This record gives sequence, structure tokens and C-alpha cells, in this order.
Amino acid sequence: MQMSSNISIERKKVDCNALPKGWQREEVLRKSGISAGKVDVYYYSRAMRTDASLVPPIRQTASIFKQPVTVVRNHEWNKVKHDTKQVAQDKPKQLFWEKRLENMRACHATGEEFDDIVLPKSIKPLGPNIHEQTVMQSLATALHVLNTPVTGQTATKTEFQKNATAYINPDQPLMQGVLISEDDIRRQEDRVNLARRKLQEALKA
Repeated sequence: MQMSSNISIERKKVDCNALPKGWQREEVLRKSGISAGKVDVYYYSRAMRTDASLVPPIRQTASIFKQPVTVVRNHEWNKVKHDTKQVAQDKPKQLFWEKRLENMRACHATGEEFDDIVLPKSIKPLGPNIHEQTVMQSLATALHVLNTPVTGQTATKTEFQKNATAYINPDQPLMQGVLISEDDIRRQEDRVNLARRKLQEALKA
């Protein structure tokens, strides 16, 4: 039994039959502290090993998280293989998923369908059999989900016709690249100011 200022630990070492001869398994029970009740498992080799393919096992604890095993090396030549940490990866995206929404229309509670939204002339569809309403769905999703600028596809129309799956950027909507100029921004500001004035006049009437 080993004692420290904060944690009391109980150890038990036995031969490990699951590993080659000469390996021992030591169980360490944490008796106190915030991790009391957890059991750490360590593996030791008492003999010289030349099997470089032997991978140290993962420490088995009561915790739900995997932790690298603590390996005690008796020989300097022995190399320790560390457990590779899994890096969080984005889920794969289905290409041209927007086409699943084709021929589906939003409608009023009465069943009357909404009118189609007319896109500006500067926004042009890009991709095999991509229609304006498909571009609208793709653009609306990108504006809602992305944390980066929405610029459209960087590939040319010729490249898309050659191999769309190779040149597509799944994070951008299915439209040709759009460059917003200062004139575009000023015209949009004028439209907003005009809409605000009409709203004020309507509220006063």
C-alpha cells in the first residue's frame, strides 16, 4: 500500500496470460481523491523482447475515455508505440444533395404554392441539370450554415462539364463564382433605404 498526501493507492501484480511469457499485469486501485474507485492497469516486461510489432495495450480504467498505457521500459533500445489520438473530422457530405429537393415546393396552409424567387442575373447555376430553384436552395443553406464567405464555385463551367465531382467545392452553393463590387453594395443600400421609407409612410398612414 502506498500513501500520498491526497491519494491512497492499492497495487496488485500478477502474470498476464493474455500476453507472451514474461509480461506482468499490475492493477492499481485508487482508494481516495476525486478519482477514487478507478482502477489503472499497467503492463511490464521482465524479459528481453525483439518483437517490434508488439503494440502496448490501452490502459483500462473505469473512465469512459481511452487513455494511453503507461509503459515501464527496462531497456533503452525498446521503442514505445503511442496510441494515436483520433482527430475530430467533419462528416462527409453528399454531392449535389440539393437535387433531392427538386419538384418540391413550399405552399400556404391553404395548399397554394408560393411563387418562385427570381435570382439576380449575376447568380448563374453551375452543375449538371441544375435549375435556378436548386441554386436558391443551395444558396440559402450556405448562408445559414457556413461561417465563411459565400462566393460560389471557383471551377469554370468547362471544368464542371468535364468532371463535376472532381472540381466541385461541397461547401459552396451550386452557382458560378460571384464578385460583389462597391456599386452592387451601394445599389443594395439604396433599395434598403427605399424600403424603409415606404414602411415609415405606411405606418404613418
